[in-house]
Amino acid sequence: MNLSLVVFYLLSVVCLGGAVGVVMSRNVVHAALLLLVSLMAVSGLYLLLLAEFLALVQVLIYGGAITIVVLFVIMLTRAQEFRSMSANPQWRLAIVTAFGVFVLLAAAIIKGAPTETVRQSLGFKELGNSLFTDWAVPFEVASLVLLVALIGAIVIARERDVE
Repeated sequence: MNLSLVVFYLLSVVCLGGAVGVVMSRNVVHAALLLLVSLMAVSGLYLLLLAEFLALVQVLIYGGAITIVVLFVIMLTRAQEFRSMSANPQWRLAIVTAFGVFVLLAAAIIKGAPTETVRQSLGFKELGNSLFTDWAVPFEVASLVLLVALIGAIVIARERDVE
């Protein structure tokens, strides 16, 4: 067992532990901080895969910006709304679904044999050329979808305030 495999297992445990903590936590601030822990572990996994750009984006965008937005939403949400929330009555269905997805993924991992490949780092110049030539249209479509989702969230939030 080499060092990179040990680091992979360690980061995987941290990532999964943070994700389980997010789901199981009753305190939303603790859940947001555990989300940050999980996202930082994913960034470490990207570094292990020699994807420095993705690790940087993970830290800056998800670890920084998204977590701060989640914390601002928590601070701006009315506290009485959280007190009126109760446990979801469909938790049994969620457990069965999660177990089914786990079995499906485990079967795919066991059936697919890992191949030994030599990892290579991709330079920023090659990555930039690929992003702005081959993947320009999908990025623009994704930005439009995110814009529509943002506008929809604003419309839904305004309808609640009007009533």
